[in-house]
Amino acid sequence: MNIPLVELTSRRRRGKPLLLGLATMTMAAVGTISAAWFGGYRINLTPSEPLGLWRIVKIDRPSAVGDLVFICPPRTSAMREARMRGYLRAGLCPGGIAPLIKSVIAVAGQRVEVGVSVNVDGRPVPSSGLALRDGQGRPMTPFPGGIVPVDYVFLHSRFGGSYDSRYFGPVPAAGILGLAQEVLTYAP
Repeated sequence: MNIPLVELTSRRRRGKPLLLGLATMTMAAVGTISAAWFGGYRINLTPSEPLGLWRIVKIDRPSAVGDLVFICPPRTSAMREARMRGYLRAGLCPGGIAPLIKSVIAVAGQRVEVGVSVNVDGRPVPSSGLALRDGQGRPMTPFPGGIVPVDYVFLHSRFGGSYDSRYFGPVPAAGILGLAQEVLTYAP
């Protein structure tokens, strides 16, 4: 069967705008994602804090109690186990873990007591009850408590199922990427 040359040319031209449109949309999406990433924007998909778009705001002072921060967890055996258990998402922090969004509840020199719940310098921390088992029935080992070392912070989330310093202890403040600022979020 012979197809007239005019028809073949017409078919080829119809495909080019489609490819050009797809290429343009792909480039726009990559550009938008890159700009958001390098502009400090992140999407939170965990229930520890409201879901949605957040921004990392540069912090030019030592972290303080009450700061809500983005932090890269240290490369420890506790973090590797937490990743294997599914408590932590994959991401671009050292060790292949996504940054955490947590509140700083204690800084260097403060005493943290971990029992049924958490106390800092003798004061109870709201919403800090401990889970003895995770959602799959595996035992959870709480941090035994103690004085937060120099250049470390103790982290917490009000979400009951949060994996935070109640279990992994203080973490180096050097891992703090910045303050966590809600941009467009939804708290279910």
